[in-house]
Amino acid sequence: MKVKEWCMFCGECAGVCPRNLIEVRENSLKFSEDQCRECNICIQVCPVRALER
Repeated sequence: MKVKEWCMFCGECAGVCPRNLIEVRENSLKFSEDQCRECNICIQVCPVRALER
């Protein structure tokens, strides 16, 4: 997943990940991409459209 520079690190994506693969840090997201099933829920809920595949 690509995180664009305007990400606000709000945590919406982490809150909806059914596998809990996203961790919000101070100024970054930690994402376990190797375990992702590409459901894209995180991308859909991002309020500023900062996530993409």
